[in-house]
Amino acid sequence: MGSTLLSELATEILVPVCAVVGIIFSLFQWFIVSRVRLTHERPPSSNSDKKNGFNDYLIEEEEGINDQSVVAKCADIQSAISEGATSFLFTEYQYVGVFMIAFAILIFLFLGSVEGFSTKGQACTYDQQRMCKPALATAAFSTVSFLLGAITSVLSGFLGMKIATYANARTTLEARKSVGKAFIVAFRSGAVMGFLLAANGLLVLFIAINLFKLYYGDDWEGLFEAITGYGLGGSSMALFGRVGGGIYTKAADVGADLVGKVERNIPEDDPRNPAVIADNVGDNVGDIAGMGSDLFGSYAESSCAALVVASISSFGVNHEFTSMLYPLLISSIGILVCLITTLFATDFFEVKAVKEIEPSLKKQLIISTVLMTVGIAIVSWIGLPSSFTIYNFGAQKVVKNWQLFLCVAVGLWAGLIIGFVTEYYTSNAYSPVQDVADSCRTGAATNVIFGLALGYKSVIIPIFAIAVSIFVSFSFAAMYGIAVAALGMLSTIATGLAIDAYGPISDNAGGIAEMAGMSHRIRERTDALDAAGNTTAAIGKGFAIGSAALVSLALFGAFVSRAGITTVDVLTPKVFIGLIVGAMLPYWFSAMTMKSVGSAALKMVEEVRRQFNTIPGLMEGTTKPDYATCVKISTDASIKEMIPPGALVMLTPLIVGILFGVETLSGVLAGSLVSGVQIAISASNTGGAWDNAKKYIEAGASEHARTLGPKGSEPHKAAVIGDTIGDPLKDTSGPSLNILIKLMAVESLVFAPFFATHGGLLFKIF
Repeated sequence: MGSTLLSELATEILVPVCAVVGIIFSLFQWFIVSRVRLTHERPPSSNSDKKNGFNDYLIEEEEGINDQSVVAKCADIQSAISEGATSFLFTEYQYVGVFMIAFAILIFLFLGSVEGFSTKGQACTYDQQRMCKPALATAAFSTVSFLLGAITSVLSGFLGMKIATYANARTTLEARKSVGKAFIVAFRSGAVMGFLLAANGLLVLFIAINLFKLYYGDDWEGLFEAITGYGLGGSSMALFGRVGGGIYTKAADVGADLVGKVERNIPEDDPRNPAVIADNVGDNVGDIAGMGSDLFGSYAESSCAALVVASISSFGVNHEFTSMLYPLLISSIGILVCLITTLFATDFFEVKAVKEIEPSLKKQLIISTVLMTVGIAIVSWIGLPSSFTIYNFGAQKVVKNWQLFLCVAVGLWAGLIIGFVTEYYTSNAYSPVQDVADSCRTGAATNVIFGLALGYKSVIIPIFAIAVSIFVSFSFAAMYGIAVAALGMLSTIATGLAIDAYGPISDNAGGIAEMAGMSHRIRERTDALDAAGNTTAAIGKGFAIGSAALVSLALFGAFVSRAGITTVDVLTPKVFIGLIVGAMLPYWFSAMTMKSVGSAALKMVEEVRRQFNTIPGLMEGTTKPDYATCVKISTDASIKEMIPPGALVMLTPLIVGILFGVETLSGVLAGSLVSGVQIAISASNTGGAWDNAKKYIEAGASEHARTLGPKGSEPHKAAVIGDTIGDPLKDTSGPSLNILIKLMAVESLVFAPFFATHGGLLFKIF
């Protein structure tokens, strides 16, 4: 089988060093962003600042607006948004904390009862000749890793939100100088979140493996089975973050748009709109905190799925530590690759004009993918033996290191393809969105029809990309191949998150510019940043959904192996009933989340109307609206409404596993995966297209767009209605579905020993 070029000691050093480098780099980026002051001071002029001669004077001063009051207003608005976001997350985490403790107790009781809470060693699942640690130990360590994953996930979301609310006003203030400077601040802030999350996720997982190893010793099968709790913790928190945050942001957004833009004909983010602060808070708790937790969950689960399969392959059996940590080595190199890629946007090439923003962000994806391909090749060469065996449903399959390299590379490039297809269908630079905008001529109904058709059509190429990567990776390295393909897609997570977080930061910056009463030229710059951010957010969602499909399949394979199922036969009634029920679950879940947004938005619309009708001087701008009531409506609605969808996802595997057994559960997992991916892609892209069709009309950048505008025209109102319908699709239901398919699979994997021993009660009775 041969040994690896990279020694065990080198691996023990390389992984944490890369993680620490990522953390240091993110802190350095944060330090640069923090140099933009939110207090009024005239910076000393130096020659180095005069890149553009004397053009660096503030626009505000040319136009004679009092600069000091603008900066003070920006600081006030920023602190209001930050306070709103922090108080919401603290409220959400109180509820989630109770769930976390309750579920941790459940994990311990269920897994401990597999061997009747015995402290004696047991025969290993895959090698009956050897003795492994007791089930009670796996129960205890799974509980610990669940809590670790949950806390890391919550922390990822919270830190992301803090960074975004710190950077939004600074982006607005930099937009007074140039669009390039504003872009750099927003992008650096996104990079802070991206690198912190990627490095923290890697470091915590690495430390957990090494600490658990002190107890487990040579029992790697038990060790990596216990580590799967890390993925479960990460994803269960992400579910509540995504659903709760998604309901919050969209209730505020829909309320603000319907009353403000359509009924009262005032601009987006106008300070007279009572829902405007809640809307901007929502961008941070939904698109930043929720998305951060979501991508952390994907990363944790794909690592866990790969580690579980590897532990029963030659890596685990022969105790080859370097090869065993191949998934972590990929992530380590990914951090270094993303670091180099980030420098291309922040230091090597300067964005000077609006038209350079989107290409600059797209280059990030291409550069990181190309560099990562080289990185994977190096890791596969030094971190793997030339030949080894991978567990494949009861047999060991011989695999070469170049085959594993191809598995990871296929996942990586499939991610890029999904990203660019998503961009084609959601960016207003291309014909699909322009066709949707054109359909607004004849009203909202045709806009909705065109948008839905676009969403369904946008599923085709991503599904083929996922299918090809599944076929190639499974053919080469069975389920392990699929797990590392998912890791390949997520290997550039730091860059992906930086691009993704950039969008909501720019959106907030535009809102602050409007509320602070800055000139229209600044609003144009922030709108340009926001439009590019909208497309990149759609690309980020495409990545998240594509990787979720691969992660879920890898977890499914690990579950089937762990539960001792040799084949999943669709023709047996036990499996087929699971399949058809599983395919229904994403629809049930989507119905819950859409209805939640609808009912919360209803309350918001009524409150905004009430304020416009009853507060004298509000439309004239002489009195301030009551922002706090709108923030409270969003907070209360999202906390209350996130519980039923969360319960559906968390309880389904438990109920099916206990009552119907592992075969029916395998059907449920397969069904939810197949239907969930399609709905998630179409929902995200439909919503993204409607949003950018509206922005296309508002910007009026082309002759065609100008024939549909201006703001307030009938086609524009139809576009706003389309955008409003698309809001819960693209920011609540769509992104939450990828958590549904992953979470059910990882939960089934964690509880697999219990289901295999005590599950299927109904079939045992009858």
